[in-house]
Amino acid sequence: MSTNPSYSPSSPPTRRPYHGSCHCGHTRYVVFLTLPPAALGDAAHETPSVRFYKCNCSACHKMGFFHVRVPDSPRDFYLLSPVDEAGLSEYRCSDKVLRWLFCSNCGVRCFIFKGLGEVVDVDLEAEMGRGSEGKVTRVWRCKAEGWKEGTTGYLSVNALTLEQGQEGLDLREIVDKKWVAYLDCKEYKEEVRFDYPQVGGTW
Repeated sequence: MSTNPSYSPSSPPTRRPYHGSCHCGHTRYVVFLTLPPAALGDAAHETPSVRFYKCNCSACHKMGFFHVRVPDSPRDFYLLSPVDEAGLSEYRCSDKVLRWLFCSNCGVRCFIFKGLGEVVDVDLEAEMGRGSEGKVTRVWRCKAEGWKEGTTGYLSVNALTLEQGQEGLDLREIVDKKWVAYLDCKEYKEEVRFDYPQVGGTW
């Protein structure tokens, strides 16, 4: 497995909330990302880290999905609207296990999900590190109980649905610094690489 040569431990990782949405605004969410990410295959990766990747499977290719995987989905992702994944349409693939949820109005896919979800009340301001206002917001999240990242549960956010211009987030930088892993999820033959896409994949 090749490692990411541009990861710099001199840049202190910072956890921040980032907002995202579909095109029409019906789907809105907050995802917590710690940037810069740790490099795969590096000692820094011993601590779970956010991961950016693109794969060459036919679904991701045709849907233009730019994956962002967080290390603790129940704690790192809140769906603000609709407050239940049942308010979104879905397409299932990968043996009908993965749910490609999308907005029924504009068709944009903000995230992929497998597992159980729950509706909870959270103090969103406190969660985002802005102090507690004592005001609770009803959100949907991945159900924490029994959740094991990548096995019993899977969540992948589409980086292309993150709002532009947010502090500390520049998709150009993510690509330029080779933080994007290119995966061979079509044939499962090639090792992960960071320099260019797998056969059939895209930048």
